[in-house]
Amino acid sequence: MSAPTPPAGPGRSLRFRLLAATLMGMAVALTLAGLLLTELFRDHVMRQFGHALTAQLDQVTARLEFDTGGQPQLDPALLSDPRWSRPYSGLYWQIDRADGAARRGVLRSRSLWDDVLTAPDDAPADGQVHVHELDGPDGARLMLMERIVAQDGPTPGRWRLMVAADLAETTAAVSRFTGTLVASLGVLLVLLAAAAVAQVAVGLAPLRALERGLADIHEGRAQRLAAPFPSEVQPLGEEFNRVLDHNAEIVTRARTQAGNLAHALKTPLAVLSQAAEAAQRAPGGNTELPALVREQVAMARRHVDWHLARARAAAAHGRAGARVAVAPAILGLIRVMERVHAERGVALRCDPMEPELSFAGEVQDLQEIVGNLLDNACKWAGHAVRVAGWSVHSPNGRRLHLVIEDDGPGIAPERRETVMARGARLDQSVPGSGLGLGIVRELVELYGGNVRLDAATPHGLRVTVELPGG
Repeated sequence: MSAPTPPAGPGRSLRFRLLAATLMGMAVALTLAGLLLTELFRDHVMRQFGHALTAQLDQVTARLEFDTGGQPQLDPALLSDPRWSRPYSGLYWQIDRADGAARRGVLRSRSLWDDVLTAPDDAPADGQVHVHELDGPDGARLMLMERIVAQDGPTPGRWRLMVAADLAETTAAVSRFTGTLVASLGVLLVLLAAAAVAQVAVGLAPLRALERGLADIHEGRAQRLAAPFPSEVQPLGEEFNRVLDHNAEIVTRARTQAGNLAHALKTPLAVLSQAAEAAQRAPGGNTELPALVREQVAMARRHVDWHLARARAAAAHGRAGARVAVAPAILGLIRVMERVHAERGVALRCDPMEPELSFAGEVQDLQEIVGNLLDNACKWAGHAVRVAGWSVHSPNGRRLHLVIEDDGPGIAPERRETVMARGARLDQSVPGSGLGLGIVRELVELYGGNVRLDAATPHGLRVTVELPGG
């Protein structure tokens, strides 16, 4: 017994796995690229900002002078940038005494107004530039560069020169770049996702073609996978075709062997039957033995026909590509039954059927099923027999429904199950072996269908057969 198929879900979809892995990889790659580009841009902007601030520090250093008392002097008019003179402009300079008599803000730019820059305490070597970030006027974040200048002469001293600039514009530039980068990478992710969807759709197209080919085989529209496939899928299609050919060969061989066996048995049975009839006609012969022989021969023939039908249906059941048009087969059977039961004057009528209505099985089995039901209906009908057929869709695929209805006496509900048993006969006065409905039931069940007996309107028997549709 095969294991139950796991329930379908996104995790079992090859398309879902490919898209999920691709989108996840692209999202991670673009995120890392965004972080890296943002950091590179920020580093570049800060270096440029630092170079500009270093130039300002060099300018302040070059314009610094000392008077005869050793006090620093700096003429603001000699500085080129007008922001030095505008209060809280975002560009500041300041000179602190850095020796033993340390004092902050000995000189400072007008832009500082009443504020003083408070740099971290450190001791850079003479001429060495140190960089700090600190809070300045109005809580603005500043980048500060400092340098120690030593004064020689009669009044030596050490002075701390500082220049600072507001980082707001630099931070805003980095933020704008980050926003633009995020939007651009988002658009890129969408475009790459669309490309991945298209790529997966194109890449899996051969599998969809394979699925359609298998559906055509299952529904009887084809017997082989005929579509050319890419080199990666072609071995699978060829191997599947080899399996189909092998299966068809086995079915054909099994049916041939069953037919040969039946033929081999029918010939001796015919000889025995003829011998029994000759013995019975002979003068003074024993009449009991010939009658017994004929009865047993008839029973043996019925069993041969029974098992031959079962073997044929079992071999044909589920065979790929089996498909029979229903309407021509039923119309042919109706013509035969009209001749067989011509003396009863029963009118056989077939309702119009769709031309594409088909049975997923062997034509002999369809004829066996419908022929037995028609023969039974003609024996019991009062005046008319009606045949109808249609197809419906179900979770198990397309299903064929056939109805054979007569206007005879019908069958009581409590006895309907009994008549479906092999060899059961409700009335010995009607000719027959009692095997017809039993053969119908077993053939239908071998094909995964079912037979239902109901009362016809206004009276009679209605037999409904469900079979796999093509």
